Amino acid sequence: MTQSAAQQFKSTRSGRLVVPGWMNLLPGKPDAVEVQLDVVPEDLGRTHASLLIEYWATPDDLTLQSVLPIRAFSAAQDGWCAIVPAAGRVLVRAIDPEPTPPVLASHWINVDPATVPGTTVHVRVAFPAQPSPVQNLLNPGRA
Repeated sequence: MTQSAAQQFKSTRSGRLVVPGWMNLLPGKPDAVEVQLDVVPEDLGRTHASLLIEYWATPDDLTLQSVLPIRAFSAAQDGWCAIVPAAGRVLVRAIDPEPTPPVLASHWINVDPATVPGTTVHVRVAFPAQPSPVQNLLNPGRA
C-alpha cells in the first residue's frame, strides 16, 4: 500500500505522501483506509494554518496525533494522506490562528470494522474567506 521515497512514504494507490507515522498504527490490524486530505487551492497560501490529525483506536485511546502545516500542501504536488486500520476514529481539525476570530473546525470519521481494505475517504478542507485589506479599511474595527 506504500512505497518509500527518501525517508518519506507515498501511497502506491494515490501517489500522495503519507503523513509521517500514519501507517501500521495497530499491531495485528492491517492498513485498510486511505484518508486523503484535500485542501482547496484558495487556501494554499495561508501562512499560519495547519491541520491537526488524530487517530483514536478506542474512545479512550488517543493513538496518534500529528500537525501538518497547510504550506506542506503547496510543496507536495500529489497531496497528503493518512492510512489507518478498519477500526477507530479519525479526527481532522483545521486551524488558522491568524484571522480574527481564529478558525477552528473539526470533523470526525468513524471507521467501521467491516470497511473493505483499500477504501478511500476524502476530507475537503476549505477555510472561510479571508477579508481583504480594502474591506478592513472600509469597515474599521472588523476583521
